[in-house]
Amino acid sequence: MAARPSWRGQIRLALVSIPVEIYPASKSGASISFHQIHEPSGKRIKYEKVAPGVGPVSADDIVKGFEISKGEYVLLEPEEIESVKLESRKTLELAQFVDADEIDALYYEKPYFVVPADDLAEEAFIVLREALRRARKVGIGQLAMRGQEYVVAIKPCGRGILMETLRYADELNKASSYFRDIEDSEPDADLLELATTLIDKKTGKFDAGEFHNRYVDALKGLIEEKRKKKGGGLVIQDAGDKEPPKKSNVVDLMAALKKSLGESNDNAAAPAKAKKPVAKKATAPRKPATPRKAAGSKR
Repeated sequence: MAARPSWRGQIRLALVSIPVEIYPASKSGASISFHQIHEPSGKRIKYEKVAPGVGPVSADDIVKGFEISKGEYVLLEPEEIESVKLESRKTLELAQFVDADEIDALYYEKPYFVVPADDLAEEAFIVLREALRRARKVGIGQLAMRGQEYVVAIKPCGRGILMETLRYADELNKASSYFRDIEDSEPDADLLELATTLIDKKTGKFDAGEFHNRYVDALKGLIEEKRKKKGGGLVIQDAGDKEPPKKSNVVDLMAALKKSLGESNDNAAAPAKAKKPVAKKATAPRKPATPRKAAGSKR
């Protein structure tokens, strides 16, 4: 495996220890980051560390500070911060098991792939994976990594195991503070039926490959086009018909839902409806107006 593991250690379940390695399941290379460039010289912009009224300062004179009130800080030396960092323990102790739906999606943060560290660990690894799958449970534990402690959840993932770091409770805002003003009432039965029917029509299997970040794709295309262009000249792209759709004026929810359902129906009925207005336009009595104008012009 070419990638470097983020952590090596063992998963412990009671008296059973399973040597494993974990690897990031996500990658940052898919996004695009920019640097600021001085256009006349082509040089990258860099920033000096300065203190107001003092000017540029040396890195040796810089410490970290936590602001306790406006303009007042508690200063911490690098050695003091290092002293409270946790050692990266080599054991992930599974403290409890819960149903997957007991963990709100808000808590999930970053995913990792878990694999057996060697051939000898594979049998115990498979037993744990299948036990989790059969019980339909998620294992919960805490892991010390990169000086910090994380709450993690593990669950089966194909032939491997997926580990996800979880946010701590105090890292999340309370949903009630945002939702409290939403009326707690039952929706109109007919509207609910239409909305449910629309959802049923659009229900399918999730395929992440069908979705693309069009902004990133467009940036990559623009960058590649300018890279190939001599001198890196400015490239102006024709927006064409890519203007954002105008907002609908439909305010009647029932009409909007019915219209959405109509658009979701089979295309068989659509051509028949399209032909009717065309026929009306063809037979509209507007042609006689042309000879009248012509007769007038002869005068």
